[in-house]
Amino acid sequence: MATQNAEDVEMIEARPRKRIRNSTKRKRATSPSHPPRVPTLFAPFRALGLITNHIPFYMQTRSYKGATEGPRIHILTCLGRSWALWEGGKMGLLFVGPEVQDPISCLVMDGDAVWAASGVHVIKYLRGKEVSRVSNPLQTPLAFVILFGSQLLALTEDGRRMLMWEVSTNEQALSTTIQFDIGFTATSILHPATYLNKVLVASSEGDIQLWNIRTQTCIHKFSSSQLRTLPSQQHMNSLSSPITALTQSPAIDVVGVGFMSGEISVYDVRADERLMRMYMDNGGIKALSFRSDGHPILASASSSGHIALWDLDSGGRLLHLIRGAHDGAVSTLEWVPGQPLLISSGEDNSVKQWLYESPTAVPRLLKFRSGHHAPPHLIRFYGEDGKQLLSASADRTLRYISVVRDSRSYEMSQGSLVRKATALSKPLASLKFPPITSISCSSTRSKDWDDVLTAHADEMCVRSWTVLNKRVGKHTFNSAESSKKKSPSGVVKCVCVTACGNFGLAGSSTGEIHMWNMQSGLKRKSFKVGPCPQVVIERLELSSMTKPKASERGITGLASDALNRVVIATTSDGTVNFFDLQACTLDQVMVLPTSASSIMLQRDSGLLAVICDDMVVRIIDIETRRIVRELGCGVHGRILDIAFSSDSRWIVVTSLDSVIRTFDIPTGQLINAFRTPSVATSIAFSPTNDFLATTHVDSVGIFLWANRSQYSEVAFRAISEDNIAEVTLPSMQGSEEDEALEALEALGVEDKPTDVFSTPSQLDGDLVTLTLLPRARWQTLLNLEVIQQRNKPKEPPKKPEHAPFFLPTLPGVEHRFAIEEKKQDTQEKYTRRLDKIAANSQSTLQKLLVESEKKTDDALFNYIKSLSPAAIDLELRSLVSFNSLRQFLRAIKRRLQSHLDFEAVQALQNVVLRIHADAIIENEDLRAELEELLKVQKKESGRVLDLLASSLGTLGFVRDAQ
Repeated sequence: MATQNAEDVEMIEARPRKRIRNSTKRKRATSPSHPPRVPTLFAPFRALGLITNHIPFYMQTRSYKGATEGPRIHILTCLGRSWALWEGGKMGLLFVGPEVQDPISCLVMDGDAVWAASGVHVIKYLRGKEVSRVSNPLQTPLAFVILFGSQLLALTEDGRRMLMWEVSTNEQALSTTIQFDIGFTATSILHPATYLNKVLVASSEGDIQLWNIRTQTCIHKFSSSQLRTLPSQQHMNSLSSPITALTQSPAIDVVGVGFMSGEISVYDVRADERLMRMYMDNGGIKALSFRSDGHPILASASSSGHIALWDLDSGGRLLHLIRGAHDGAVSTLEWVPGQPLLISSGEDNSVKQWLYESPTAVPRLLKFRSGHHAPPHLIRFYGEDGKQLLSASADRTLRYISVVRDSRSYEMSQGSLVRKATALSKPLASLKFPPITSISCSSTRSKDWDDVLTAHADEMCVRSWTVLNKRVGKHTFNSAESSKKKSPSGVVKCVCVTACGNFGLAGSSTGEIHMWNMQSGLKRKSFKVGPCPQVVIERLELSSMTKPKASERGITGLASDALNRVVIATTSDGTVNFFDLQACTLDQVMVLPTSASSIMLQRDSGLLAVICDDMVVRIIDIETRRIVRELGCGVHGRILDIAFSSDSRWIVVTSLDSVIRTFDIPTGQLINAFRTPSVATSIAFSPTNDFLATTHVDSVGIFLWANRSQYSEVAFRAISEDNIAEVTLPSMQGSEEDEALEALEALGVEDKPTDVFSTPSQLDGDLVTLTLLPRARWQTLLNLEVIQQRNKPKEPPKKPEHAPFFLPTLPGVEHRFAIEEKKQDTQEKYTRRLDKIAANSQSTLQKLLVESEKKTDDALFNYIKSLSPAAIDLELRSLVSFNSLRQFLRAIKRRLQSHLDFEAVQALQNVVLRIHADAIIENEDLRAELEELLKVQKKESGRVLDLLASSLGTLGFVRDAQ
């Protein structure tokens, strides 16, 4: 009984059955113990909205011989740790310099070269690339830089020394160091026109010194008492005012000096005499500039943002005062040489050009580039193409930001505020709307009426905006007027525009929700959250006598579904309320463990993300109205904002611990996390999944992060809170070709993704494995002769009837073509040497057949699978020797027994037998090999048919059971 027949064993093994596969399980790759250096999902791409900062810009004009237009204007601005070069004609961006380690303190230009002072270094750039640098041997930061011929002058940050380098030579070594006296703190340097080897050095004590840099001697000192008029008050006589501006006038020996006290002096340095004095109220002088087109006009700028024009022919009479020219302190003023054009920059992140059509006319704003001058705190993508952003900032503005081209960005108009500010003599910023706290938009009906809705801080009204007209809309929805007179009115906390764009909703701090028509501005419906549920009261440990009123249940989040059936609202006490939009009734109330601060709805998938105060994001399915995922975001920082990907696969979360986390919603796992240098206050995911946009607490720009999964293969795996990468914020990029290439290279993953699962070539030894190649490959091989016969040309090609256009002609009067006679083909002599060489040579297939007898057949069949059907047919026809045919039949038999490449083996077997059938039958050895192959073929075919029959029976049983 213990011994069985071999045939019985084969029948038992061939019977289809289920087996537990333990030996071929997919092995999980071991993750590295060290955290990754860079985030695997998002790569820094570029920054938007950065124009300039408080560092003065440098203007360069270039005139060309025969040019019909005016001189070319180049404006060099500072962006913090990098610089930007702008073209003054259209204010287009030309170059952006690379980031440096320390913030830039001063910028100058010399032809095509840019010099930037950063820390202890002064770096030279050509076309945005660093070519050289000089360093301060004293290792003290440099604050001011000026080019003086072939020499570079710099002031240290403490104002104690002036350093000089000879930059015309290749060595660029430090040539001279001048140390100032105690009580003189240098702040700026000016080279007076026509003065040889001499510079003026201004100080924070109000004094000026004239130095000869070649002899390193102080020629003359201009005291503060000579430069300015001291105040008449006795208690201020001893106080000195720092010099904040020093500029050269068109007249030789005359300079303009500006003081922190607001006083302006026009001074003759040769005669040591003050020519005239002006005074500017509301802040100290920040910049001075003389007009050079023949009109004796001096422009001055104050720290309060005003620009004043002074008529020097009238003894310094005030011509014009531009109030609120900038929303912050003006850092630089420059007149374009020979033109009535004044360029100004300020700390409000803007560069403006002012045109003066006549000396008596009021100057008008000609061109400008601007951005937020306060860090934005709320951004949302507008439209479905992912090319526009809406951003709100503490500067009380709403800006439209173009992701494609920064020059298309603009500020949404709030009306004629400049005229109102001039008439009321008030600052322009005081007349703007309060800061925006909530934004909602829908571009479905953007061409018909207003499409953006905003809620403002401490206001009971909601404002509509139109992106098409770039201004505030015609409707202002007041929630106080919509509520009952007896009920208390609260401020609006959140807004929502329906997916169709026809209705706008607003939730107030009193628990009321109102809906208006976006076209007519009329109120349509109202919703109320009702009393507080008992579960919430017990959680808050409140007695039944002190139940919270409905007016105290503020709305913290508001959303509507894609079909306008449901309105969802969250309250500050931790409830999610589902309203029927048509009947205005409360359908269901979900109670959360903690209070909810805001919500985000992905309308396409119906997933609602709720930010809770316990630092957990809870995802609710609005169809089943159940919590489907709970995503924990650490324990160190409150959640600030969330964003869904367009396919609802990921959710991105930013929190106060400066970490931006990405969760995979189907698995609920954290798949990516990186820490930024500052806290990200708001995030938005592009509708096309291309970019992630972030705003940060200490920057006025908007930063884009490229989604690497759109451009390369990224392997995702669950990570822990310890595997958080430290990254820097993206920098601004120009239009240079090499920078664009570098940006594209940065999108690729630096390290190859780790293979989380290693899949074996065969899951189980009893399973039939195919080649995974297209079925047409083997069908073509089987019918190759039919295909060749079908594609055979019907008739031979004909000669052209007419001669070609270019043919050689023979000399003579008559036109005759020089047609070469056909050369008679010489028949090659028959030699047996070629037959010997062909007989001794072996093809690649024959070599692999010999190797397969000693090793495995993988190399042989991998080579066959890499060939085209015609090449396979040619290789099989080359098997003319009996030894090659025997080896090939054995290889097919071994491949059948291994259960690999089943359909390829069937096709190869069919073609070989059809080509070499006569030779195989005539040879007894080959006929014996063929009989063994037949037994294996019957066995494997029967086993496959049994497996298919078993599977079909199981499938039929399951289908009938349903």
